[in-house]
Amino acid sequence: MALHVTRPTISQLRALAEASAAHELTYSPVGITAGGTAPPGYRHGHWSRRLGNGRPVFERASDALRDWRMQSRSGLVVAHPGQPDVGAVVAMAAPLPVGYIDVVCRVVAVDDQDDQFGFTYGTLPVHPEQGEESFVIVIAPDGAVTVEITAVSRSRHPLARAFPPIARRLQHIATNRYLDAMQSLVAE
Repeated sequence: MALHVTRPTISQLRALAEASAAHELTYSPVGITAGGTAPPGYRHGHWSRRLGNGRPVFERASDALRDWRMQSRSGLVVAHPGQPDVGAVVAMAAPLPVGYIDVVCRVVAVDDQDDQFGFTYGTLPVHPEQGEESFVIVIAPDGAVTVEITAVSRSRHPLARAFPPIARRLQHIATNRYLDAMQSLVAE
């Protein structure tokens, strides 16, 4: 795991994704965000925000998620492999109060239905956490569109384990940035 004082380039992150492609996930079981109880020692979080109404809002939000724009707009530097596909590896640099930290994940599930679109990624060794995070855009029968984020994780990096309140606070800030980013993307 690397900390950077300056923003990493997309080419640096692409090289990191390629170097991480053969790595195993850092947790089990795969699918822990899909329901059930979090494994011992893992935190479970679920956040949701209403984005608006109607099929056009749903399509804009789904397209933004497909193109990784929610992550980019939230402040992450993203080297993505194209649209989320199971097995794809994405490398990102997450902003910290000072600098950036590398995070690498593998897409473990994609849910593409008429009334929802989303994907889940799981952590690889270059990540301060262990676990999964899912991002889903849902359109309800009444036309209400929401973005839902579910995370099941625990701190992996020694600094994150040494200061759990700070690690939780950083995750909370990142999640709120995701929600704010998606809200601004559908308003465009």
